[in-house]
Amino acid sequence: MLIKSKHFPHREALSGTLYHQIYSIGSTMTLTSLSSLQNQGFVSLVGAGPGDPDLLTVKGYRVIQQAEVVVYDRLVSPEILALANEKAEMIYVGKKLDFHCVPQEEINQILVRKALEGKRVVRLKGGDSFIFGRGGEELEELAEHGVRFEVVPGITAAAGATAYAGIPLTHRDHAQSVQFITGHIQKDGKEIEWPSLAQANNTLVFYMGLKQCRYIAEKLLENGLDASTSCAIIENGTRREQRVLTGSLTQLPELATQAISPALIVVGSVTSLHDKLKWF
Repeated sequence: MLIKSKHFPHREALSGTLYHQIYSIGSTMTLTSLSSLQNQGFVSLVGAGPGDPDLLTVKGYRVIQQAEVVVYDRLVSPEILALANEKAEMIYVGKKLDFHCVPQEEINQILVRKALEGKRVVRLKGGDSFIFGRGGEELEELAEHGVRFEVVPGITAAAGATAYAGIPLTHRDHAQSVQFITGHIQKDGKEIEWPSLAQANNTLVFYMGLKQCRYIAEKLLENGLDASTSCAIIENGTRREQRVLTGSLTQLPELATQAISPALIVVGSVTSLHDKLKWF
């Protein structure tokens, strides 16, 4: 028996990939084929945003509610986790510096296994999954096993935390470019191009760099960035307990001793606008 496309379920009842697979065929598809697609597992890689639950996207909200399995990280707020169906299986795989509750390889295996069981899975990460979130690695694993997936972007911490701190990442009078850098620079054994970072008209945002602040400051100074360059550390960005510490590049190591994780380090003259533009 054949069914015409006008009789298919509403788009919102289907995953994005399933919708495209059905409608790209044209006017017809067998009921057997449709049923087979619906029974396959599916993974939604969802960015939960920087902390404030109100910054979750509408699509993120919807797929979390539809999930049968939620695999989530440490920095996802309790309010967002509470959106999941009460019958959903909740799997915590959080990480913090020097301690991984679940190794990355095992996280990959969990996603593949649950999807192959036919489950609708949400992989929930803080910020945006594609910015220092290892989202690309997880999708590669899914692709290798033939698992269908979609990506739901989130507001990355650099964008959210600086906005809540009254620090524009770019500004005509201060910065014409912005760069995001991982703070795991020494541990990873890969040196970055410090000369390209040490530019006066640039904004630098270091993720996961609190314990590396002394090294960061030293390398930027060695490569010519002015010692008086203003900096900020944003602690718990966008959350009720947000705190912003400001000072010069030479003061950055001392500021770091006063801050706790999670925190972002922002280097550049745009941080001097914090006192004028702070609102949260």
